[in-house]
Amino acid sequence: MQVILGVIFHFIGGFASGSFYIPFKKVKGWAWESYWITGGIFSWLIVPPLAAYFTIPGFGEIIRHTQGTIIWPTYLFGVLWGIGGLTYGLGVRFLGVSLGSSVILGLCSIFGALLPSVYYDFYPKSGKDTFSQLISTAWGQWVIAGLLVCILGIVLCGKAGWRREKELVKEQDDSAPGNEFSIGKGLLVAIISGILSACFAFGIDAGKDMAHEADSLWKTMHPGQGGFLFQNNVTYVVLLWGGLTTNLIWCLILNARNKTFSDYRNKSTPLLSNYIFCALAGTSWFLQFFFYGMGESKLGNGASSWILHMAFIILVANIWGLVLKEWKAVSRPTLFMILSGIVLIITSIVVVGYGNSIK
Repeated sequence: MQVILGVIFHFIGGFASGSFYIPFKKVKGWAWESYWITGGIFSWLIVPPLAAYFTIPGFGEIIRHTQGTIIWPTYLFGVLWGIGGLTYGLGVRFLGVSLGSSVILGLCSIFGALLPSVYYDFYPKSGKDTFSQLISTAWGQWVIAGLLVCILGIVLCGKAGWRREKELVKEQDDSAPGNEFSIGKGLLVAIISGILSACFAFGIDAGKDMAHEADSLWKTMHPGQGGFLFQNNVTYVVLLWGGLTTNLIWCLILNARNKTFSDYRNKSTPLLSNYIFCALAGTSWFLQFFFYGMGESKLGNGASSWILHMAFIILVANIWGLVLKEWKAVSRPTLFMILSGIVLIITSIVVVGYGNSIK
């Protein structure tokens, strides 16, 4: 039952993340940097402390008396992850929701799943899965197999993206969704984003003492009720300050360079609806972390949790790509290729889930 709940929570988080960019497509008359940071204010500054306030009594006190040797690494990993999040937005802009998310999150799943386990081989920590465990146990081998299947699915999605670019150029379909499509720019920022986005997993681990304290308080107040689903919400507050720092600085630079500060008060644009859609996008972005923490509380912060979460995001993003007709102008073989990639990603989720069930 614990595994099933963990998978469900990761799916909900994956759906929120895979869908977050959709409201941005409804923003009218604003430059990318304007709507990105407006949504980010909700993602990284407003919603996280609200979530912590409603789920962890006294979360501010936990942060205040936590040692700097825990706060600063958590924040700095957030800064690095923020660069990954910033380039994620650019990657989706240049590659589309489907392909952009597949490449970025595929790399993120690989680095985020394997690097921590390799690290814990050299610096063991109680309760953490090591790479040696993954390759030497039956459950770990199933998790690795699921990761390999996921990688194969990502490769197919990427191959479909290359074919899509060639076919769109041939058809000269500038009216198709994603007319900013650029495979060169998109892959460059996708690689950067995929690597740095994996720092979120390190940030969660760096701030784990805060989560443990929230968990201890919960168990004291609710004896006999098991682990605390929302323990990571206090860690997210600090971690996402780092993401806010990176994105705010860069977007303000772009506002100044592109003279787009006027977007925020430009009455010739639908200001109210723009702010509402940005708020929806930002809140949806944060909900992925909210439900990731719940899933992690059931499955643990190991390779399997990270792989499941990333795979669900990739799956949902690709489904949105089909719904938004990003692939409407492509040939049947290309469409079959992207669908095959999605099926493999679904298969990888099942494989990793099975691995967890026999752990």
